[in-house]
Amino acid sequence: MKNILRLGLPKGSLQESTLKLFRKAGYTISVDSRSYYPAVDDPEIEALLIRAQEMARYVDDGVLDAGLTGKDWILEQGADVHEVAELNYAKGGLRPVKWVVAVPNDSKIKSLRDLKGKRVATELVGYTKKYLKSKGVRAEVDFSWGATEVKPPYLADAIVELTETGSSLRANNLRVIDTMLVSSTRFIANKKAWKDKWKRRKMENIVLLLKGALSAEEKVGLKMNVPDKSMKRVMTLLSAMHSPTISQLSDKGWYALEVVIDERTVRDIIPRLKSVGASGIIEYPLNKVIP
Repeated sequence: MKNILRLGLPKGSLQESTLKLFRKAGYTISVDSRSYYPAVDDPEIEALLIRAQEMARYVDDGVLDAGLTGKDWILEQGADVHEVAELNYAKGGLRPVKWVVAVPNDSKIKSLRDLKGKRVATELVGYTKKYLKSKGVRAEVDFSWGATEVKPPYLADAIVELTETGSSLRANNLRVIDTMLVSSTRFIANKKAWKDKWKRRKMENIVLLLKGALSAEEKVGLKMNVPDKSMKRVMTLLSAMHSPTISQLSDKGWYALEVVIDERTVRDIIPRLKSVGASGIIEYPLNKVIP
């Protein structure tokens, strides 16, 4: 019998960033707009597109061996799954997301205590109820089918909403009174599947490549030629994951130097490298960085 890993991929807001990450990890996934069964160029993977909100339940039940979803939805579902890895990416970038409690700018509500007896709208109903109860706050929590930011002040006194930058809240004249949960994407496994030797190894290999692709997202490679007289000054400028790779060129007194650095430092460091004697500087993107 052929070994197959049934993998859930998040449909919706995380879909594009997840498919992009898998492409960088080396997997080509083709999605037909009319199908929930993407084609993966790995015959050992059968993929299914499922909303992140439901993913943990299907992995818990064993319908899927593994899947990617947010920590928030694992908690909301109360799913008993094995968390293989935390993968720090979201819809808009490489950062965790936050579930916040927000109210209109002109609301008299200043803190969680002021929510007593009030109506709160959210998609994260179960976790919100537990959170408010843990804070000693009794409020009515209603499920929101979407467009939650427009509910206050007429349809709700407050909302609990997911945010990455806070821009949507500000655009709707809302202010945050509490951060309820910080969440990131997790690669989760069914506990029985995790005990299967082949499936576990397959999942570990996928996670290794996904983590490598994430590590490469904010880094670039630099190559340059450096004369012996400039080597010490060049080395003091470079901060690398490890020591740069240095090899001697055929031209006497010259060396080729290669290093991986944070992309955000490149625009500052290249002119400085040039000024201290480096030449032939080449910047190139990275697909994966495996420690």
